[in-house]
Amino acid sequence: MLVNEASLMAESALVTISKRLKHLTARCRLFLRQPRVRFARKLVVAVVGGSVVLVGVVMIILPGPAILVIPLGLAILATEFLWARRWLIRARALLPGTDKPAPPAPVADRAWHQLPTAEIAQFLRVNLSAGLSARDAAQRLFVDGPNELKEGERISPLRILLGQFKSLIIWILIAAGIVSSVLGEAVDAIAILVIVVLNAAIGFYQEYNAEKSIAALKTMTAPQAKVWRDGHLALIPALEIVTGDLLALEAGDLVAADARLLEAASLKCVESALTGESEVVTKQPATLGQGDISLGDRGNMVFMGTSVAAGTGLAVVVATGMKTELGHIAKLMDDGDAKQGTPLQRKLDSFGRILVWAALGIVALLFGLGMLRGTKPFELFMTSISLAVAAVPEGLPAVVTVALSLGVLRMARRRALMRKLAAVETLGSTSVICTDKTGTLTVGEMTVRSLYVAGQCYQVTGEGYAPAGEVRFEGTKVGAPHFAPLLELATILLGCNNAHLVEEDGTWKTVGDPTEGALLVAGLKAGGDRKRIESELPKQHEIPFDSDRKRSTVIRRMPDGAVRALINGAPDALLQRCAKLYTSTGTCPLTEQDRERISAESSAMAKQALRVLGSAYRDLEDASSADFTADAVEHDLVFVGLSGMYDPPRPEGKAAIAKCRDAGIRVVMITGDHPQTAGAIAHDLGIESTAAAVTGAELEKMSDEVLQRRASEVAVYARVTAAHKLRIICALQANDEVVAMTGDGVNDAPAIKRADIGIAMGKSGTEVTKQAADMIITDDNFATIIAAIEEGRGIYDNIRKTLQYLLAGNTGELLLMTTCVIVGLPSPLLPIHLLWINLVTDGLPALCLATDPIDPDVMKRHPRHRSENITDRGFLPTMLFTGFLTAGVAFAVYFYMLKAGTAEEMARTYAFTVLVFAELLRAFGDRSETKPVWRISFFGNINLVVVVVISFGIQVLSHQNAMLGRFLKTSFLPVGDGLVLLAIGAIPLLVLEIEKAGRQAWRRAWEKSNSSRK
Repeated sequence: MLVNEASLMAESALVTISKRLKHLTARCRLFLRQPRVRFARKLVVAVVGGSVVLVGVVMIILPGPAILVIPLGLAILATEFLWARRWLIRARALLPGTDKPAPPAPVADRAWHQLPTAEIAQFLRVNLSAGLSARDAAQRLFVDGPNELKEGERISPLRILLGQFKSLIIWILIAAGIVSSVLGEAVDAIAILVIVVLNAAIGFYQEYNAEKSIAALKTMTAPQAKVWRDGHLALIPALEIVTGDLLALEAGDLVAADARLLEAASLKCVESALTGESEVVTKQPATLGQGDISLGDRGNMVFMGTSVAAGTGLAVVVATGMKTELGHIAKLMDDGDAKQGTPLQRKLDSFGRILVWAALGIVALLFGLGMLRGTKPFELFMTSISLAVAAVPEGLPAVVTVALSLGVLRMARRRALMRKLAAVETLGSTSVICTDKTGTLTVGEMTVRSLYVAGQCYQVTGEGYAPAGEVRFEGTKVGAPHFAPLLELATILLGCNNAHLVEEDGTWKTVGDPTEGALLVAGLKAGGDRKRIESELPKQHEIPFDSDRKRSTVIRRMPDGAVRALINGAPDALLQRCAKLYTSTGTCPLTEQDRERISAESSAMAKQALRVLGSAYRDLEDASSADFTADAVEHDLVFVGLSGMYDPPRPEGKAAIAKCRDAGIRVVMITGDHPQTAGAIAHDLGIESTAAAVTGAELEKMSDEVLQRRASEVAVYARVTAAHKLRIICALQANDEVVAMTGDGVNDAPAIKRADIGIAMGKSGTEVTKQAADMIITDDNFATIIAAIEEGRGIYDNIRKTLQYLLAGNTGELLLMTTCVIVGLPSPLLPIHLLWINLVTDGLPALCLATDPIDPDVMKRHPRHRSENITDRGFLPTMLFTGFLTAGVAFAVYFYMLKAGTAEEMARTYAFTVLVFAELLRAFGDRSETKPVWRISFFGNINLVVVVVISFGIQVLSHQNAMLGRFLKTSFLPVGDGLVLLAIGAIPLLVLEIEKAGRQAWRRAWEKSNSSRK
């Protein structure tokens, strides 16, 4: 019987497996029969097959270049594989049954903060007392998907590597290497291949860890959350939360989804990373009547990625995953990733296209002339290849990459870390810096700056939450007469306070409400003792702060047994409930004049962008805690004093912004804070504006065209969201500005990614912002940005003069080769000579020029315009004149040797040598475009001196060593002749420096003449 049962079970299992296989086969056939899939399959087979056949044919016909054809073929196949993989993944959506059912069409964004809770419950189909059932939650999870942020398409290491081969100059080098290999010039081909590989390796290393912005957002979502299911409180993974879930919140929780509050008990949330506001936000479940209000003012909503600072609450989830406000930011980051390369990349690509067409034109022209003269085709072909090699500056990609890499290292030493290599140069052309306020221009920590008690105003020193600092009266530290009133105020600040201070790695932080943390620090500086208060004045009861009362109360038992209520709150609301006034001699009735004086002092603090809180107390009769209600306690109070606090500007911020102004860079503040506070901070820091601050509500009413016009005038934007910041960046870029965006919060990330250069703060910045940025400031110092911009400008200048040096050398080679072809002389240089000059004689000094010290005056000029070419009007004449001089001395030597009856190989050796000497000496003159060589410190660039000396030695050795001579195809050269050639090679340098000195003398005379006329 057991055997029969086992047999039946086996047959049943086989039938089940057979059915599933048939079902899977049918689905696969259906998938492969889809029109788009059939087309993709045929196209992939055709292209990949054709590429394999093409590579095979080339290897059979031309076995010599196999070393280059193999990697080229593999690169083609890898690219096609990636393309095919992406296409097939997209097409897989056509296969029915492979994915979960498509979610329903999204409901239009609803104003959840305006809807009554009963209407929300009806719309979401949820029981507000018991929550969702487990079955209903599972169905919603299946339809809506998990509560997570979708990642963008991952960039594989292979794609990053292939991206290093996008430059046209790189492909020119690859083509030259293939042709050299075909012609049997293995040394030339290998040298070019090494250059290409090194350039790709450096670029790959710099960009390998990029493109992780959306993934970093996941670190901000809660791993677990407490929800009510089937009438019970359950702890579930945050991924499983669905719309309609009842979310239980308490202090320390990370909010797992966007939700509408149903209940709140002293609930306060920290939303600075999402909205940019430094203060905690008090939450209440009451329905808001306003229609168009900003994210930071929706007091009955909690948002994914924010945290609960204090209190408890119950909320119904209204949005999960990508439908949350945090999800909208993730979507904006995808939309914002529209960079089209840095200005330098675009300019070099444009230059590469001009270079290749110019080279092809010259080669074609000379090839035609040679055919008309009856020159042998093979000889013409070799000469054309030589000209092509001469036209391409093989060292340019390596020089640019090394210049940027060394710039990255120098910037790292100045506390600026670059995540993208070519973005270094973008800093140099930055014309606008858009910066967040909270944590970027300001410290990001509330600090009490002013105290008012017993009719006297006091100043409080110190920054942030560090207890270091003191209270001063009229500029000097307070003495004994001020101790008693300050202690009275300090007792209330410390006694009505639930915050705590902790020191972590030398930095003081607050645990709890940041506002209470600031009052706690001020109370300690005013002479209060927190431990004494807790031990001698034990807490009896607490009436938490709420937005209706605008105050909080703590009831404590005094040492004499009496009961006293300590109250902190909004000054206007507090004064209404006060009947007496504390003075240095005791208490007295609060008169109307006293009220006016206190109100005036409060207004004066508010005008200084200080947030003002009042302090009061009342002695109570002993009673039970049940009798300590707000209405019963908070009346007939004794007014004690005022505390004015704000998030202070960074000490170095004002000087940094002044440097920006000197460098022609405009600073724009973009913040989620209130307009009055933002304007005051901007004024303190020296941010100039010809227009008033613009709020997010005003931005909503502006069209893109209007915003584009006003963007050049407005310097302060307040109460803005992530989408607003993105619009502002786009408007500035539409005005042809090169925009840098700094920030530290999640709300800054989309704009940071969209900007030409995104800058994140390393200490206070969220991981999202760091991954979206091109540069990270490790010390959170705004002044570090100025140092980075200085480096960027210096790097651009070094690349420009390096480009001048390389192209002038190539121009000289082209002129020399062209002249000889036109007059009918044999080729003066072989391809190996040209490659040696371009890679070693020109390339190594060019690397040293790329690391030249930065000009001290680089920050005294305005930034380059976005459309300015790296080769401006003065670039081309200088390049042609320099090339004419070097070609002239080489041609003179070559022509003289041939006419003297010297063998062609010897004449070629002399021409090659004098050209090398001229190029090496010219490197010293190219260190500056304005200063003659005798006005530049000879040892200011010691690397250049060493390289030139070594290159001279190798060149001389090649004429004395047989093996090196065979490699470079040179002949023996007497030392005496070498010295003569050295003197001739110095002629271009002398002429250029004399011309440079004359030009500067003429300019000084012209400026002096103009100044005398004025």
